[in-house]
Amino acid sequence: MSTTTFAPLTIEDAELLIATARRAAEDAGVTVSVTVLDAGGHLLAFRRDDRAVLISGETSTRKAYTALQLNAPTADLVEAVQPGGLFHTLPTALDRPLLFIAGGVPVHRDGRLIGAIGVGGGAPEQDHGFATEAVTALV
Repeated sequence: MSTTTFAPLTIEDAELLIATARRAAEDAGVTVSVTVLDAGGHLLAFRRDDRAVLISGETSTRKAYTALQLNAPTADLVEAVQPGGLFHTLPTALDRPLLFIAGGVPVHRDGRLIGAIGVGGGAPEQDHGFATEAVTALV
């Protein structure tokens, strides 16, 4: 019997994700909080600038959690939760409520879901761009 192995998300990966998202945000003149979760939904790394709005930390964590749970960028899920959307009646009885605002992106390696990043503090479209840029830096 053969076993397929893959590399999980490491602390070094998380630090690269955070540094890349933070640099992209700073280049845009935005202060953000960044959360990185491992495949099990556990907090792997977190960064909140003192200048960031306090709630941006919870926002980035919930965006990452949503992207991880549904294995999709939160930007792609916004319409799905509107009335008549695929997830309109999705139960929210999970460990933490889902947040359908752009800025959460799943992280894959070798085709496997290994974690997620969430960015909060800018406009949703900006947060999505910062998170996406960070994920592409891992490849």
